[in-house]
Amino acid sequence: MSTQFWGGLWNGRKPAGDTHRRSREVLSPSGGIMRGKFPSRKNGRMVHHEGLLELDAIYLFEASPAIEGYREQPTQITYPDGNRVRRYTPDFEVRLVDGRVVLVEVKPTVALASVETAHKLARIAEHMHRSGQPFVVLTEQVLRREPRQSNVRTICHRAPRVLPSPRLARIALERCIAHLPTTLIEATAHLALHNIDPYSLLMMGLLRCPLEEEPIGFTTCITPTTEADDGWFWLSEEHGI
Repeated sequence: MSTQFWGGLWNGRKPAGDTHRRSREVLSPSGGIMRGKFPSRKNGRMVHHEGLLELDAIYLFEASPAIEGYREQPTQITYPDGNRVRRYTPDFEVRLVDGRVVLVEVKPTVALASVETAHKLARIAEHMHRSGQPFVVLTEQVLRREPRQSNVRTICHRAPRVLPSPRLARIALERCIAHLPTTLIEATAHLALHNIDPYSLLMMGLLRCPLEEEPIGFTTCITPTTEADDGWFWLSEEHGI
């Protein structure tokens, strides 16, 4: 079993962050799962992940303007399975900017081929539907889509640890709007005059770029986000993520 830990100090805007305690603690780790912690800007704390596929999900949660925040292993749910009552802990609870909450299960496609796993998730989905609780299963086919996953990681890594305030970000964008759309290198130069970088505005949903076409580079086209934009990217369009 391998474990990956972030060794730095948290220097976010809210050092205390989200005072979340996981519903299910890993008491005796086993197997080859790469466990670790991710310094989340949105949550103002270190977020635990169990496996690299969950880490892929975290990067997309961080970059999605539709997501306000998220929690790992948020709560324990009981659901009926025939004449039995079983317990289940979702991998993530995702809070959207419109106030809705979506529960997320992260699973590799190969795991869904298991009859036992497919049965379990079907019963859970039925229970969530009856309860009116949005629930989605995300696999590597969505989470590891390239070049989107690599581009999102690039944006997350190049953005500063503390993003600018929404007010300052919007002021800078208004002053540079006449130069948009333009290339990434030109947008960087224009925004630097106002002490703002394009990666911050991309993460805040004020700017956008094509994530699905090619790796982000100096010539990547940067455009302002408009009210008509449905979303920068979708993990589950059905649930607005």
